[in-house]
Amino acid sequence: MPKNFKPQEPKLSNATPLNFDARAIPVHEVCSDQPKVTAHHLDPSSLKQRFLNPPVWRPEITDESRHIIAADIISKRQAAGKVTRAAVLIPLLLKSDGLSVLLTQRTDHLHDHAGQISFPGGRMDPSDFDPNHTALRESEEEIGLNPQGVEIIGHLPQYLTVSGYSVTPVVGLVKPQAEYALDVFEVADVFEVPLHFLMDPANHQVRVWESDQGSRRFYSMPYENRFIWGATAGMLRNLYHLLKV
Repeated sequence: MPKNFKPQEPKLSNATPLNFDARAIPVHEVCSDQPKVTAHHLDPSSLKQRFLNPPVWRPEITDESRHIIAADIISKRQAAGKVTRAAVLIPLLLKSDGLSVLLTQRTDHLHDHAGQISFPGGRMDPSDFDPNHTALRESEEEIGLNPQGVEIIGHLPQYLTVSGYSVTPVVGLVKPQAEYALDVFEVADVFEVPLHFLMDPANHQVRVWESDQGSRRFYSMPYENRFIWGATAGMLRNLYHLLKV
């Protein structure tokens, strides 16, 4: 197990098989009836203003039953002092043709969430000042991202996992680097997805997995040969809701 937990989508239930294939889960609906975020709101200056003066908006709960369970677990673990705080960086690359989101592909040999797509990040160390420090430190360790090239513009609501992690998504404007120094044990690849693609709900799929314990729903956002889903897609949905208002 790597020294730092990688906040990802937890097991959808205790009965989820180890070889669970999210791609094989049927698409229940596509959110094409929802408005996409306009190009104006995806401009760096507009993004800064939105985080400085956010409208009234409600974070989305992608799976009501899972999050109810998560809230109960978090509450109990908070009382016992066992909640683990974590942070991820949502890196928005400043490109000439518009912003892109930098994502990582986890290596296939990892015990947990092998091969899945994530944001750089991990659990907070005792020496970390705040979630910003965690997100920047982890991004530098995982992909060699220069913290001097990151302008943090805000946070999204905490994402609670059933495994007892409270994850703070840190949003930053990032100067692209010519190369990224990957931690080869944890990170197989880094890649970019245009922000306008991710902020268009026509690209947001709701998938429903049926099991003996009931149904679970989660988001997926396939892009070319990449399959973004789970917690990563859930955080992007919250960014969408913040920006579309």
